[in-house]
Formats: sequence, structure tokens, C-alpha cells
Amino acid sequence: MTGPELAAVPGGESLREAFACFPSGVVAVCALADGAPAGLAASSFTSVSLDPPLVSVCVRRTSTTWPVLRPAARLGISVLAEDQDLLCRQLARKSGNRFERVSWTRDPAGAVFIDGASLWLSCTVEDEVPAGDHGIAVLRIHGLRAEPLVSPLVFHGSTFGRVAS
Repeated sequence: MTGPELAAVPGGESLREAFACFPSGVVAVCALADGAPAGLAASSFTSVSLDPPLVSVCVRRTSTTWPVLRPAARLGISVLAEDQDLLCRQLARKSGNRFERVSWTRDPAGAVFIDGASLWLSCTVEDEVPAGDHGIAVLRIHGLRAEPLVSPLVFHGSTFGRVAS
């Protein structure tokens, strides 16, 4: 038996379309920077380890927000809820006040969390690994709050959706 015929690895938009075949959740990575909330949206987030408690998020090397977040004492990871697609787009935009009309909470260490999210993780940067046009940030979890009845936002096919029951 032979496998399927595979095309050569394309670049750019074709590869983006291929990656869109895999659904993922969407997180907000946020912290206080100079007394104000700063943050970005990411769909490349995953659990890494239970012992020690680690997660990872991939951030584009050209991000202007990651260098602002990286030195924070704590980062807040918010797994966005299914009704937060517009908020996600707002956090992903290149300019303007990303936190305009956004309801958020902070912890004493400076992690910023998006209200209404399905999961909050308070983290520190454990390690960073260069990976092509992105960097992989490995984050150590120091605290969490889970809301299992809040369905997460799903990114699939380059659009937002919901988890079907």
C-alpha cells in the first residue's frame, strides 16, 4: 500500500491555508506595562508539561508587543470564550488602544486577565526558543482559575467558531 501523493511544501499563503485545517483555541497574553495593560492574541498555544506546570505560546518575531510583555514579572494568559471573537480581533490589531472598552482584571504580580475567559493562567517566562519566523515562549504556571462551563473560542479555517456540543 502506498500513501497519498503529497505536494511540495508551499510557502506563504498556501501554507497558511494548510495550517487553517487544524482548529485551535485563542488566548490573550497580557500584562501591565508602565501601569497600563498591554497584550496580544495568539492561536498557537498548548500545554507542555504537568510537572513542572508549563504551557507554550508562539509569537511572531516581528511583534512589537512581545518585547513589551516579555520583561513583565507575570503574564496573564486568558483562554478566550466563544463570544469574544471581536475582542480577539481588537487585541490582534496593529495600532490603537487594544484595551478600549475591554473588561479586565489584574493580579498583584501584574498579570492581566480578560474578564469572561474560560481559563486564566498566571505565568512567568521559563524559556524562549527561536523557531523560524516565530519564537516559542515556554511559560511556567504559578496560578490558575478555570471556568469549565464557559466554552472557548475556536479558530479554524481562518475564521472564528464555537465548539459544537
